[in-house]
Amino acid sequence: MDTRILVVEDDTNICELLRVYLEKEGYEVKIANDGVEGINYFKRYDPDLVLLDIMLPRMNGWDVCKQIRHISSKPVIMITAKGEVFDKVLGLELGADDFMVKPLDMKELSARVKAVLRRYNNHDMQTSGEVLKFENLEISKEKYELKINGKSIDIPPKELELLYFLAANSNRVFNRNQLLDQVWDFDYLGDSRTVDVHIKRLREKLDGVSDKWALKTVWGIGYKFEVSQ
Repeated sequence: MDTRILVVEDDTNICELLRVYLEKEGYEVKIANDGVEGINYFKRYDPDLVLLDIMLPRMNGWDVCKQIRHISSKPVIMITAKGEVFDKVLGLELGADDFMVKPLDMKELSARVKAVLRRYNNHDMQTSGEVLKFENLEISKEKYELKINGKSIDIPPKELELLYFLAANSNRVFNRNQLLDQVWDFDYLGDSRTVDVHIKRLREKLDGVSDKWALKTVWGIGYKFEVSQ
């Protein structure tokens, strides 16, 4: 069992169900029953993927996700009993890779775990040649690093992936649903505000860096990374 999954969930029945099913699928499983324990286990255990409940004792899932994103780009699938669009959008804005609603369907969970791991591993296997360079700007998908005027800038993984995707397909327009599918790799959830939030944050970082390229809004359609011809 090479792939390690950390389950952060306070319901012991759900934990046991997930443990039995995921171990049967060939994964190594570790369980944490509150948010603080989840962070500690993440640091010690170095899992390949985290299944993270939102409503947790001691520290909620939002804060756990934020702390994970400060130190790692490992995939996080958030779990909620509510199923509200607000929860899903907020989780994605915080850097979650996917979202599932209780009660969990084990076959769907398995498919989503495999899809997220496959996507992450494909990113992880990229070579150092995958560095996009523009005037005063470098984007490395291998190192998850953004450089502006030669200086490394702190950037959440999803913001970097969104910028990389748009820059790699410069001058091509993508609508919000296409960006959700390409960058977040999950089924459309009925609200694309998370794309707008990430674009806004990227623009704040990139404002005034160069007049040779720009992150543009194409009204009524979507966004593009425009490079001057």
